[in-house]
Amino acid sequence: MYKLLIIEDDVMMSDMLSMYMSGEGYDIKQAENGEQGLKLLEQFGPDVVLLDLMLPDWDGIELCGRMRQHSSVPIMIVSMKSEVSERVQALRAGADDYLCKPFSMHELSARVEALIRRSRLMQAAAAESRTAEAADTAAEKEIKLDSERRLLLVRGNFVETTFSEFEIMKLFLTHPGKVFSREDLINAIRGFDSFVTDRAIDVHIVNLRRKVEKNPKEPHFIRTVWGVGYKYVIEDESAPQ
Repeated sequence: MYKLLIIEDDVMMSDMLSMYMSGEGYDIKQAENGEQGLKLLEQFGPDVVLLDLMLPDWDGIELCGRMRQHSSVPIMIVSMKSEVSERVQALRAGADDYLCKPFSMHELSARVEALIRRSRLMQAAAAESRTAEAADTAAEKEIKLDSERRLLLVRGNFVETTFSEFEIMKLFLTHPGKVFSREDLINAIRGFDSFVTDRAIDVHIVNLRRKVEKNPKEPHFIRTVWGVGYKYVIEDESAPQ
């Protein structure tokens, strides 16, 4: 159940909004002034705020800005003020939507749903981004290239490599998640006139796993893509291969 905070000093309007949105399945809290609204914002943790601009103790625009400093909750202004300048000020203060009174309850409900949907998508995207950043940071700490000395830094320790091993790891680290065929890896090592064989690539992979994996028999970073080739991963995509 989503939570809705109504900050409205007109008791009749507030009760009407509360009654309708409760019928739509929302958990409702009502505040008659700005101070009450700020307290409920922290205590109640709403998914959406409906905010009137004309309150007895706060200017609605200033209150909107104050709320935005402390919370990313979607804020919809509901106001008798219909001037463009008022809407612009409210949006610049951090409001996400603006609905002029009188309005249709059906439209209000649809807009609240849209705000929640957008908020959830943004939260999911932010969480995914944080996960990816954490994975990138973790992988970076695990394995890095020292191009000047052509060495691998594996969990804080320098590891020597052959020319071919270094070039393969450079390709892997530059394109995490990309699947490389044996032919791709051959070309990366010697070029298109290569005399290196598929079997030689498999040997290089075995040697690299010994150098970078905690358990070479159950590789985490250098994965086999059966029937295709190999890829380098920085997350737990599946069971070790």
